[in-house]
Amino acid sequence: MNKIIKKEHLSGNVVRMEIEAPRIAAGRKAGHFVIVRPANGNERVPLTIAESNIATGTITLIVQQVGCTSAKLIAMQEGDYVHDVVGPLGNATHIEKTGTVLCAGGGVGVAPLYPIVQALKQAGNKVITVLAARTAELVIYEEGMAAYSDELIVVTNDGSRGIKGLVTEGMETVIQREKIDQCVVVGPAIMMKFASLLTQKYNIPTLASLNTIMVDGTGMCGACRCTVGGQTKFVCVDGPEFDAHQVDFDEMLQRLSAYKEEETAAYQQYLAHLNNQ
Repeated sequence: MNKIIKKEHLSGNVVRMEIEAPRIAAGRKAGHFVIVRPANGNERVPLTIAESNIATGTITLIVQQVGCTSAKLIAMQEGDYVHDVVGPLGNATHIEKTGTVLCAGGGVGVAPLYPIVQALKQAGNKVITVLAARTAELVIYEEGMAAYSDELIVVTNDGSRGIKGLVTEGMETVIQREKIDQCVVVGPAIMMKFASLLTQKYNIPTLASLNTIMVDGTGMCGACRCTVGGQTKFVCVDGPEFDAHQVDFDEMLQRLSAYKEEETAAYQQYLAHLNNQ
């Protein structure tokens, strides 16, 4: 079991949790994720490791409430114990000095992008980061990103923070003014789809970190399968990062919505249980 050391609300439904996991903290690299179960019998959910601290033996997870299991995790408090945290899983991000790298994050996708931005900067790259959210209150990790970015651009749908518009608009302003050697995109599947279409138009190599449905996280269940370059890949063991221009995002979006009815029913049942307590 893993103790929750610190809990902080970043916005209405997004929480930052620092969890005791010394072995994971020691082995974690940018791009790695964990599989978490709040309590025995709960669903297993994948969460990217946003930060780790070897000295304190902790990892930091960003949790957005989207359904029953994430709601249960967010309801836990400092001092509570998460039933199990398995990791580090997946492949670490391949980091090298390529020149100027454009990093784009949307929503809570900013959390997994954060360690990648850190690593790219430490490798000697010029890093330009675009953070996107629906409103100002949903922008996360702005200060941390600024510390490792040569330039930080914030874009919000309603214009309440930074530039008004979509992430692709912020990205294109950069692409049009200077040569970009590589792009990294992390966020909702629909955001990554259009971001990759944009970079494909400009022939910029692009990496996308996929957030498919997962169960075991070790390649056995097949729930996370996706099509990349016409071949079936498993995000948990072959990814989570792939050549964005080769990903079939339409198929991925369809698979992500496969259990919407069941997810809604489980969440309603959870709320009913809380109301009856």
